[in-house]
Amino acid sequence: MSPSNLVLPRPALPEAHDAAVRPPLPGRTARIICRSLPVGFFAVYAALSVLRHLHLQSTGFDLGIFEQAVRAYAEGRAPVSELKGPGFNLLGDHFHPVLATLAPLYAACPSPLTLLIAQAALLACSVVPVARLGIRTLGVAAGTGIAVAYGLSFGLAQAAGFDFHEVAFAVPLLAFSLEQLVRRRWVPAVAFAFPLVLVKEDLPLTVAAIGVHLVLQGRRRLGGAVVLGSAVILVLVIGVIVPAFNPGHTYTYLSSAGGDTTDPFSRLLLPATKWGTIALLLAPTALLALRSPLLLVAVPTLAWRFWSTTPSYWGTTAHYSAVLMPVVFIAFIDGLRRVRASRPTAAGRRRLTGGAVAVSLLVTVCVLPFQPLSDLARTETWRSDPQADAVRRVLARIPDGADVAASNRLAPQLTGRTRVFLFPHYPGGPGARPQWVAVTDRPEDGPVTAEQEAGAMGRLADRGYAAVARGGGVTLYRAGS
Repeated sequence: MSPSNLVLPRPALPEAHDAAVRPPLPGRTARIICRSLPVGFFAVYAALSVLRHLHLQSTGFDLGIFEQAVRAYAEGRAPVSELKGPGFNLLGDHFHPVLATLAPLYAACPSPLTLLIAQAALLACSVVPVARLGIRTLGVAAGTGIAVAYGLSFGLAQAAGFDFHEVAFAVPLLAFSLEQLVRRRWVPAVAFAFPLVLVKEDLPLTVAAIGVHLVLQGRRRLGGAVVLGSAVILVLVIGVIVPAFNPGHTYTYLSSAGGDTTDPFSRLLLPATKWGTIALLLAPTALLALRSPLLLVAVPTLAWRFWSTTPSYWGTTAHYSAVLMPVVFIAFIDGLRRVRASRPTAAGRRRLTGGAVAVSLLVTVCVLPFQPLSDLARTETWRSDPQADAVRRVLARIPDGADVAASNRLAPQLTGRTRVFLFPHYPGGPGARPQWVAVTDRPEDGPVTAEQEAGAMGRLADRGYAAVARGGGVTLYRAGS
């Protein structure tokens, strides 16, 4: 982004009192903040995800899977992930062709760390429009405070702390699009929003919600076109494209949208975990996000998550709330702007703004100890891990290009240089017989249960595998001649 794009003249917003009590925003201050905050958060997100990987806290599901896909793109192949099964094309699982844009970067630096650092950069980039809009609308101090609360928000922290996911691309696209919506720049807003359809198959619903917002703002023709285009793309992706690449010629995740006879209201709103998620989303906004029509854009994501029969979608862990963060915080800025306009005095507006930003920062700080970012405050996070080093020495015995069946925790340590299958599905599954097997001595629940892993380990000798190395709580097996 060029410096010229960061010069922030104060637009004419419907808040006439502010213009009389506050001088124009100093461009130099705005540029410094809009540059330094994203750089700082990039360092935080990158440190968190890279250190977790070095401490063997990343997983095959999902870092290993995505590395296999991006590695395939970089090698000019279809995005096949052996962790999902031999020859499994990931476009038959989720629709995320945007991953191909990482191929040149991965080709230059083939490593899972490349994906983690790219994700950190994408998340940090989304701080720019939040900070820029906040400063334009509310002033330097308030805008900076909201941007800090946004950068530390639980959705971004969870995304940075749990492997890599394609939704990292959606976060800055949404942030920039919503910034333009607040500024009533309709065409740029659509230009930022429409690439979301290439990120994941549920996001055309979010784009459609942006189209509905345009209609409500009086831009009926443009909004209608956005809604119609999004609907067509959604049907094509779920009904045609994904099934065409799926081995069962279906969209797998439709099963979680049915099969429950509970009445619709109970299914959508219960159990209480769902209300906890809503509360944690709105609390950092002092509930002022409810005053902005932009909150409509969060409805599709919340709706499909809460309607699903998969409990992991309902809460606040993993990466599922990342795309909601720019929506909620920009709705916060817009809602606060609207409420400020109703205050007749400058002192009243200052008290309102200061109180709302203080609540936002307080809630964010109180939640931090329960989020992955708190790991960075622990000294052991920054220290060398002898156990992890021992594990890497064991795995180094596997030659490049070999076929390996690996436990979930070991898979992303190998996907950059070998062909990795998930243990215990392999060895023994159809289509492949890996020569090597790398397993943790203490099985953990993951894509399969610890009991299944333990049982499969007991059958390795019967399958012709013998232990050839041990260290760091990991055993390496090799198939006999």
